Amino acid sequence: MKNVDSAFHVTGRSIYLDDIVVQQGTLYALPYDAPTAHAHITKLDVSKAAALPGVVKILTYADIPGENQIGGIIPDEPLFVKQEVHFWGMPLALIVATSQEIAVKARKLITVELEELPVITDPREAREKGELIQPPRTFRIGDTASTWAKCAHVFEGRADTNGQEHLYIETQGAYAYPTEHGSVRISSSTQAPTAVQRTVARVLGVPMHKVEVDVTRLGGGFGGKEDQASAWAALAALAAFVLKKPVKLSLHRMDDMRMTGKRHPYSSDFKIGLDKDLKIVAYEASFHQNAGAAADLSTSVLERTLFHATNSYFIPNVAVTSYCCRTHLPPNTAFRGFGGPQGMFVIEAAIAKAAQELDVPARAIQQRNLLKEGDEFPYGQVADRVLADQAWEHADRSFRFDDLQREIDAFNATGGTHVKGMAIMPICFGISFTNTPMNHARALVHVYQDGSVGVSTGAVEMGQGVNTKMVQVAAAVFGINASRIKLESTNTTRVANTSPSAASATADLNGKALENACNTILVRIKEKAAQMLEVQQDAITLENEQVLKDGKPTGLDWKKLIHAAHWDRVNLSESGHYATPEIHFDKTKEKGHPFAYHVYGTAAVMVTVDCIRGTYEIDAVKLVHDFGKRMNDAVDIGQIEGGLVQGLGWMTMEEIVYNDKGKLLSNALSTYKVPDIHSVPKEITIEALPTDGHPLAIRRSKAVGEPPLMYGIGLYFAIQNAVLAANPNAQQRFDAPYTPEKVLMGLYA
Repeated sequence: MKNVDSAFHVTGRSIYLDDIVVQQGTLYALPYDAPTAHAHITKLDVSKAAALPGVVKILTYADIPGENQIGGIIPDEPLFVKQEVHFWGMPLALIVATSQEIAVKARKLITVELEELPVITDPREAREKGELIQPPRTFRIGDTASTWAKCAHVFEGRADTNGQEHLYIETQGAYAYPTEHGSVRISSSTQAPTAVQRTVARVLGVPMHKVEVDVTRLGGGFGGKEDQASAWAALAALAAFVLKKPVKLSLHRMDDMRMTGKRHPYSSDFKIGLDKDLKIVAYEASFHQNAGAAADLSTSVLERTLFHATNSYFIPNVAVTSYCCRTHLPPNTAFRGFGGPQGMFVIEAAIAKAAQELDVPARAIQQRNLLKEGDEFPYGQVADRVLADQAWEHADRSFRFDDLQREIDAFNATGGTHVKGMAIMPICFGISFTNTPMNHARALVHVYQDGSVGVSTGAVEMGQGVNTKMVQVAAAVFGINASRIKLESTNTTRVANTSPSAASATADLNGKALENACNTILVRIKEKAAQMLEVQQDAITLENEQVLKDGKPTGLDWKKLIHAAHWDRVNLSESGHYATPEIHFDKTKEKGHPFAYHVYGTAAVMVTVDCIRGTYEIDAVKLVHDFGKRMNDAVDIGQIEGGLVQGLGWMTMEEIVYNDKGKLLSNALSTYKVPDIHSVPKEITIEALPTDGHPLAIRRSKAVGEPPLMYGIGLYFAIQNAVLAANPNAQQRFDAPYTPEKVLMGLYA
């Protein structure tokens, strides 16, 4: 089945926030934000801006009727600065004008007087000064302290990963307008409509039922619109609520980059111990997460780092500790992988360090320590339906790792100006929100009397193809053509109390809820068909829009059946609910069964490095992925390719740079680089690991949104192996992204 949105996308007819036809009298909002990272405000002067013709009002914290607070997990983030600035880009005021151009002019007329305060940008410094958002957390299994003396080899090191800009094509924004009875309706570019509804209600001081949030689709999210969309919706809604006028807010790209959080940078330490047979017997790591100035989703992101700290490996003795460090940067937030990639990079760095010191291929250590059925993760879940070995062996059979390495060695032996390197990257990624109560969803289905079907779910389409999968689910249950099904926008009034479209759980949760609703209706209409045909209900099936008895056509079709059911007053509407079974986690013990299932895979990443310039080309990424039983090949392959390239960019060229005053320097596409057509792999080979899928995955088709990003981690170590081939005395560092400048330093330092 083709993507249901593709024809409208390529012809420009798909509706995004900026395509919504504005109401008469719509005003335009623009934030005025702090020009420093940490300071006390002594004076904010908006008088000149307010006097500009066309400026309707300039809002500050004093205009908020409810709470000046947008913090989700921890209430530590004001919507507007009241007295103390916490990060460069923090909103001080909101200009509301009759046009965007007037608002831009007005912003230049605002002045602020500040008393500068010390700025912290480094998470290790924050930890030293006691600036932690929550107490440290540790996951343990076994006893590392008593194991080190028994290890044949022990290695220690440091591993750092930088942030990553989401760079969604559609920037943050919202369009709000007042409705009757003191209510407000908001079209928001958000992955989390309920979070926006809850935050706006809090700011306006009204109950949630007076706030309606509607989302047709997003022009990309990648986690950046899970929590952070709430602030911009709250600003637009506040202006609409106060002024009783429609208000639109759509950030300029450079405003968006300056004012929003990124993927969390981490600075980590590791210690790894192996026996004489290269089995990892002990592993410790400490993760210093740069949370930024407020919690946002940092505590949950850091929790997933702990969950994925051992990647695809079984290690009997583990102690991994996390520090959520408060700095004076914009609050960092969810990003594809949600802390998992940062944890995986550190264990892969530890293995690379051990391999270099022991003069063995890293893949020898990796393969020897892959998870087996019944192994226990450090967080207490017992691994079942484990496919780590199978994915590795399938990849080795298909791509022949030894042959690839021999070809690389032969090329490098020629002694030219270019060298090649390869690394293998296995992955194991848990699927579910790690906060157990978030693992539930609802759906609303109407079968209309003409046989057409309307479907509403809590899933937000942001380019990942979830709309297509939801249509497939309904079509499969009812046995009808997909053209009969219309997927409605995601709306908090139709489907309430939704979890965000995130954690790779969107299709599973919402698809299962949709299945439940459709199956309930199906039972009713099959009962009607059985009455009409005077047969037992269990003899009835619906396929290809036909009603079958014992698998044979009866002459009764879908439209006739629905028409008859309607006239017989059969209920053709249903709300479905789904809550993931089996999962649980006790944070007081740091033990439980947090994931519905795990996704596995193995990638071989090959690169050629130019020893004169320090530049590199990705020759190929060849991978085997655990899709389960795929329900849409095109959608899933697109997710693999997109996630992979996003991971490659994070590891190599996407470099977030702040100065020591907390000012973003990589603040535009001239200074922040993402992969383009010239920097993606020359070859991407994707093979599916043959499996029966998992019963907790929608139609046994496993989640595919986040796991492929982790394959990109292999590129870092492929480049490093090429550098070491050119200069065996090069100092091994683990400091991503591996930019050409760092490559050049590694080659000749």
